[in-house]
Amino acid sequence: MATYRDAKCRLCRREGEKLFLKGNRCFTDKCAIDRRGYAPGEHGRDRRQRETNYGMQLREKQKARRTYGVLEAQFRTYFHRASRASGVTGLALLQLLETRLDNVVYRMGFAPSRTAARQLVGHRHFTVNGRIVNIPSFRVKPGDVVKVREKSRGIPVIKSSIENRRAPEALGWLDVDAGAMTGKLVSIPSRVEIPVQIQEQLIVELYSK
Repeated sequence: MATYRDAKCRLCRREGEKLFLKGNRCFTDKCAIDRRGYAPGEHGRDRRQRETNYGMQLREKQKARRTYGVLEAQFRTYFHRASRASGVTGLALLQLLETRLDNVVYRMGFAPSRTAARQLVGHRHFTVNGRIVNIPSFRVKPGDVVKVREKSRGIPVIKSSIENRRAPEALGWLDVDAGAMTGKLVSIPSRVEIPVQIQEQLIVELYSK
């Protein structure tokens, strides 16, 4: 599958806010948003452009896609799956994205960013219910236990991520034992338990046209 290989800080600058794509760097004075809080490119400083409804919907979709690190075709597949689920489509979409294995690993504090979590999962450093899973998009279900493999516990990026783990933001849907390097998905998160600044209804409106 294709991946985005350009500078990730450009994505944050384009959306005009921190997407936390670079891990701990986003919390330092090296953050691109703090240093250059305008869109990249020749016309990045031009604030006179009028935002249309379509433009706002597109920006929310791009923000969500870039936050979770999925490409367009995969994101569209998630939306179609969410539209067929019972309940609110926008919430179902965020829940599908939040329960991806790479995102769960990131939320548990075993990786400094989703990009790092994706790479660690792909390199077979985690198990789900005792079985090695190397598919970042694997959907974690309530009751599933995610664990760092025994032979992977000395990896510096995992150790430093756990040591520098920030206090979770009302993530009651996860039960994490940092010392044992294990975590459990207790339940599907509610909207208030998903700490992302995304207006999912705009995404629904975009794809419903």
